[in-house]
Amino acid sequence: MTLPITKKHTAIEPEQPVRNRPLNDVLEVYISRRNVLLGGLGTAAAAFFPSALLLARDDSNSGGGVDPEAPLGTSILGFESVPTTLADQVTVPEGYSVQVLIPWGTPITGSFPAFDDTNAANNTSAKQAQQSGQQHDGMYFFPFPVGSNSSDNGLLCVNHENITNYLHTNPQAFDASGNRTSAEEVRKELAAHGISVVQLTRDGSGQWQVVDTGFNRRITLDTPMTLSGPAAGSGFMVTAFSNDGRATRGTVNNCAHGFTPWNTYLTCEENFAGYFLDSTESDRLPRNKSRYGIGPAFFGYEWHTLAGEPSETNNQFRRFDTTPAVGATAFDDFRNEANGYGWVVEIDPFDPSSTPIKRTALGRFAHEGCWPSRFIAGQQLAFYMGDDSSGEYVYKFVTADAFDPANLDRDMLDNGTLYVARYNDDGTGEWLPLVFGRGPLVAPAFRSQAGVLVNTRSAADLLGATPMDRPEWTAVNPANGEFYLTLTNNSGRGIAGDRQANQPLDAANPRMYDSGRDDDPDSDGNVNGHIIRGREDGDNPAATTFTWDIFLFGARADAPGVVNLSGLTEDNQFSSPDGLWFDPREDRGIIWIQTDDSAISDITNNQLLAAVPGRVGDGGPATATSGQQTFIGAPLGTDLRRFLVGPAECEITGIDQTPDGRTLFVNVQHPGEDGDAANPTSTFPGGVGTLPRSATLAITKDDGGVIGT
Repeated sequence: MTLPITKKHTAIEPEQPVRNRPLNDVLEVYISRRNVLLGGLGTAAAAFFPSALLLARDDSNSGGGVDPEAPLGTSILGFESVPTTLADQVTVPEGYSVQVLIPWGTPITGSFPAFDDTNAANNTSAKQAQQSGQQHDGMYFFPFPVGSNSSDNGLLCVNHENITNYLHTNPQAFDASGNRTSAEEVRKELAAHGISVVQLTRDGSGQWQVVDTGFNRRITLDTPMTLSGPAAGSGFMVTAFSNDGRATRGTVNNCAHGFTPWNTYLTCEENFAGYFLDSTESDRLPRNKSRYGIGPAFFGYEWHTLAGEPSETNNQFRRFDTTPAVGATAFDDFRNEANGYGWVVEIDPFDPSSTPIKRTALGRFAHEGCWPSRFIAGQQLAFYMGDDSSGEYVYKFVTADAFDPANLDRDMLDNGTLYVARYNDDGTGEWLPLVFGRGPLVAPAFRSQAGVLVNTRSAADLLGATPMDRPEWTAVNPANGEFYLTLTNNSGRGIAGDRQANQPLDAANPRMYDSGRDDDPDSDGNVNGHIIRGREDGDNPAATTFTWDIFLFGARADAPGVVNLSGLTEDNQFSSPDGLWFDPREDRGIIWIQTDDSAISDITNNQLLAAVPGRVGDGGPATATSGQQTFIGAPLGTDLRRFLVGPAECEITGIDQTPDGRTLFVNVQHPGEDGDAANPTSTFPGGVGTLPRSATLAITKDDGGVIGT
């Protein structure tokens, strides 16, 4: 039995309610195509009060920069598209160079134990706890020291989403009944998850180096965590580990991220459900488990089977079996353990002794990211979030108080309102409040705000939110505050049969395609994904209404028009957009798109593309037909270009840059994911004879210029 690899396109799908919107209700929807931004610069009317203490870097979501009403024109991108490729290497445009940083196993703390990239057996759990973890994902660069705007020194926070078959020499240790037999292996797996905080400095030659002045640390599945917000201290959080319901251990499946104006990192727990078992009959599971996919089917790590092993400390293995113990209460077992996961976790990288905080006011679901609105004095802050599963929802959290750069409140994320989005066919949308006592969120359906938040998905169901095609990363345009969201794919969208009741076509998710391949049902539906964007009414992040359109549809260049709605060519074809990030300097005006795809993996490895964003409503119509339904598509133009292609079988994810825009950090996740230590299918980054390793890339321009322009 080999270690299972978690692929996002095969994530556990939770139990979902039937959504009964018939297809013939959707007749004609208008989705504006986007044109290109001229690059004419201006000054926004919004007030902005910069402060060295406000952010660790002056590239924030402030007002100012490109005029959101500027005329449209030609692209400002300053590189030629690189070709698609299946090569086991990183490909970037001519004139750019790539340095590999902190690959899995890089020693960053303590005794700095060396990593053996030829034999996984030589890398122990104790070493892994002092080394960077696996599966690099979302990340953020905090200039160091705090309050500076340094582009030569910083703390890089990196998520480690999951683990791969290369963590051990295969096969792993299982007995005939499928139980784990090696506590050492399991501890290594727990330590490979989580977050790395790594100090980087750029030397005189322009190369980046790992240093440690006391800030480097690993946060893993064993790290103590504090619970805060409305669900903290409630009966939902009580376990044998925390009888007062205010603490838990570890963070898991950390995918995308966010940040705050008080210089803390937000890491997001995505597919947490697959780590937990509950062997209770499915029809008896509570909704805080069944609605999230917790039950007898899970990722198969079988960590709980080592419960009672002599070296186990404080039930570190037992906690992953959440089946209620016979004759016990929540104070005695771990029936509520999974309620401590699926949250946004706040980490202070500048205080290595601080305890990470799980902010329950932001809801419990498969958090893909948590990206903030612009930081404008006198306005409330919004944080935009996707729930990464087919047919799930888009959320935002709005702080109760307005942002005051002179009086930063570190507990703003405990006080505010969580909303879920409804996308209407006419291009308008509504934010529906997830507040106990309002609308249908009353007894007997719910009995407290804690119940609403622990059961966020169920509450959103009752409000009639719009099911989306796997909502993933969110991003905010620093020029005008518009929010963007990747909808990675959905093979169930618009397909007749049982799935149709849950995921009918609608204006925000208008595309399905019948490939005619009965042998591969996952080749139908919206297999290529799209990117949607919205503008809050009044450009106010606290607004409860917005307008929206579709920015881009992924597709093969040679796909029929019903699929290739954005008119992609060989120079910019892509599929399954996942990561999404804006260059934070408004005057550069670039949005970066990363992919996690299998639909066009026969012609290219995953990639990073750059585009000029435009604005909501900037385009005209193009018609496509799907079955009996007519939709308006979004043909693109030429302002989308492929900047990077990664090595074999990787995902391209995690992106940030230095304040001066001259180093772009990009993560390569799970190269060679279909192989194992005995039969590797990639040798990135070490070369022949080495294990493939997730890693961070530092990309620079050979002439020392700004990336992309």
